[in-house]
Amino acid sequence: MSVTNELLNTVLRHAGQEVSRKEFLSLAGRGLAVGVAASTLASCQDKSSSASAATTPTTGTPASEVDGSTIYTAPDGQKVPSSEAVSPPAKVPTDLSKPIELEAWKSDVDPQSGPVPTPLPMDKRVGYALVGLGHLTLEEILPAFGECKKSKPVALVSGSPEKLKKVAQQYGIKPESCYSYQDYDKLKDNPEVQVIYIVLPNSMHAEYTIRGAQAGKHILCEKPMANSSQECQAMIDACKKANKKLMVAYRIQYEPYNRQVKEMVRGNKFGKPKYIEAQNSQSSANPDHWRHKKDLAGGGALPDIGLYCLNTSRFVLGTEPTEVFAYSYSTPGNPLFKEIEETMSWQMRFPEGVIVNCITHYNTHDSRFYRVNTERGWIHVDNAYAYTGQQLQTSHAEGPAKLKTQMVLSEKNQFAAEMDHFSECVMEDKPPHTPGEEGLQDHRIMEAIYQSAREGRPVKLTEVKGTDVFRGPEPKQA
Repeated sequence: MSVTNELLNTVLRHAGQEVSRKEFLSLAGRGLAVGVAASTLASCQDKSSSASAATTPTTGTPASEVDGSTIYTAPDGQKVPSSEAVSPPAKVPTDLSKPIELEAWKSDVDPQSGPVPTPLPMDKRVGYALVGLGHLTLEEILPAFGECKKSKPVALVSGSPEKLKKVAQQYGIKPESCYSYQDYDKLKDNPEVQVIYIVLPNSMHAEYTIRGAQAGKHILCEKPMANSSQECQAMIDACKKANKKLMVAYRIQYEPYNRQVKEMVRGNKFGKPKYIEAQNSQSSANPDHWRHKKDLAGGGALPDIGLYCLNTSRFVLGTEPTEVFAYSYSTPGNPLFKEIEETMSWQMRFPEGVIVNCITHYNTHDSRFYRVNTERGWIHVDNAYAYTGQQLQTSHAEGPAKLKTQMVLSEKNQFAAEMDHFSECVMEDKPPHTPGEEGLQDHRIMEAIYQSAREGRPVKLTEVKGTDVFRGPEPKQA
C-alpha cells in the first residue's frame, strides 16, 4: 500500500491537479490508479531523455503530458478549465536582426511557414520624412509603415497646414517635425530624419531630390524619377556630390510574385523567353488633376502607368532593349487629353530576338497584366502592377496533357518591402537595388518611345551589354 500511495502522490504532484488523493481514488479505483500511475511513470521515464521536447516553464512537464482538464478558480469563485502553460522549444539569437527559430510543426505536404518577423526596436529603425500628403502617401505609404521592420515615419512636409496637423496626430509625428515647402531645407537640422521620401508631382522630383541631398539626407523618390533624362542625371549627380544614396521606388521589383517570375524566366523554367505581352490601363476623370498637365506630369499614360510595363519587362529579362517602335493617340475634343497622350502602344526589341509588346491607356477599365511566352510554356501575371491581388499562372505540356497551374505566394506590402530595403542600404552602407541609374535608363527609353510615335519609325537605342547593368545588389528576402 505504501508503494501505491507513493506512486499516486507522485502522479498528482507531477500533473499539478487540484484534486485530493481521496477524490482521485474514488473516481478511478485503486487498481486503475495503480495502473495509471505505473504507465505514467514509465512514459515519463521513456521521454525524459528528449531534451528538445516542449515543456511547461513551471514544472517542466512535457507538453504531451499536460493535463488540460485542470480547473482554474477565480477570486470570485468562478471555475473554468485550464492547464499549465507550455513553452515550445526555440533558438533565440541575440542578434535583433536574426529571427527566432521555433520548433517545426507542419509536414512537407503543406507550404512551409517563413521566418518569424524580425522587427527592429523603434529606436533602431531608419527615420523617414514624407514629402507630399496626397493619395499615395495617405492611402498606401503611411499605412505601410505598420508592416515595416526597419523603417518609421518621423517627419512630414505639406502645403496644407490643416492636413499636416491631422496626419501628424494620426501617426504620432511631433509638431516640430512638420514642415511647409518653404521650410523644407530645415530638415537638415532634424537628426531623426535619415531618408526623405519624395511623393510629389513629377515636375518637382528633381528640385526636392537635389535640395534633400544638399540637406544631408538620403533620397527615396517615387517613379517616374523625373520629367526628363537630363533631370534624372542632375539628381544622380547631386546625390553623389553629397555622398547620399538615391533610390527610385520601383515597388514591383520588391513584390514576391514579380520576383518569382523573374526567377522562372531567368532560370529558363519553360525554356528561353521569346516574347512578352504587357498591358497597364486605367480610367481617369479629372482634367484638372496634375497628371493631366504636361508641365507637371511630363506626359500621360506612358510615364505614369505605362512605365510599369517597360520597367517590369527589363527587370524580368535582365537585359536592355536595342530598339523601340511606338504609336500614340488621344481622342480629339476630350478635355482629359488636351496636353497628354491618352494611349501609347509600343514594341521593344531585346537581345536574342526577344520582342516585348506593350500598351497603356488612360481611358479604359483597369487592366494590369503581362505574359511571358517561352519555348515550352507561358507565365502569366494578373494584377501584376496593382498594390495587391497578384495572380500567377503557368502553362506547359507534359506528354498528351496540357497543364495549367496557379502559384499562390504570401503577399507582402510592396511599399513596406521597398522602404525596408532602402533602410537596410542606409544601415549597411550599400547601394540600393533600384538606384537613380535604373530610373535614368527608363527615361532614355521613354524619350525614344515618344520620338518614335512622333516620327512614325523605329528608333535605335544605345546598346547596353550585360545583365542588370543599372541595378544594385539583390534585396534580401523579406
